[in-house]
Parts: sequence; C-alpha cells; structure tokens
Amino acid sequence: MEKIIVNIGWSGKNFNASLSDNVPGAVVITDKTFEGLITAVASTLDFHVEGMVDDGDEVPTWLINKEYEFEYKLNAAAIIRKSEQYTSLAAIARASGINERQLSHYANGLKTPRPQQRERIINGIHKIAKELCVV
Repeated sequence: MEKIIVNIGWSGKNFNASLSDNVPGAVVITDKTFEGLITAVASTLDFHVEGMVDDGDEVPTWLINKEYEFEYKLNAAAIIRKSEQYTSLAAIARASGINERQLSHYANGLKTPRPQQRERIINGIHKIAKELCVV
C-alpha cells in the first residue's frame, strides 16, 4: 500500500493542500473548512487520475487501483486554524506559553515556527483537550 502525503496549510481564508511527489502532476486543493478539504482531497485525486488516464498519461497501477492511504501533515497555521473551532488563540497562548501576538503571526502564515515552537503549540492544544475531557 502506497502512502500519499497530504501537506495542509492555511492561506488567507482557506485551508489548502498539495499531494506528495509520488502522485504524478500537480494536485492542489482548497476549501474554507478543514473537513471540506479532507473530503475534497479524495475526490480531487480521483478526478486527477481519471483525467490522466483519459489523456493517455502514464499512471502508476497503485494509483489507478486506489491502493494507497493518505497521511495528513499540517503546518503550524493549519493546526492553529483547525483548533479555532474548539478554542481561542488566547487559550492556546496560555496553554503553550507562546505570546498571543506570535501565535497570530503563525496562524496567519506570516511566520513559520521553529520545530520546538510547533511542538509547544501542539502540546498546548493537547493540554486544552485533556482539560476539557475532565469536564
């Protein structure tokens, strides 16, 4: 089974995704919601493969037979934006110990956090989730 990496980001007012290099051609997807984006990934890939087959392009058999699974990788902006439906930027700032203004820069794609900062963001969101589970 092949693994297709779906790189997810945030751009302006939409989530966006691109597929890994093992999928021939360029596939880019956008949607206003994370859930809509995830749904659109599979249907967009199906449409892309259909088009390649119709055009007579060389398409890997595993792709035609749908012998693959998706692995989603979210950048910091997408992680924060996805979490906004459940919590606020202020709460993530408190839980992660990262300045709210800095988090805003990450959420808007103005800056990219270092790996340690990204981990602090994720840990902060997990901390919020654990606290909510206790309620």
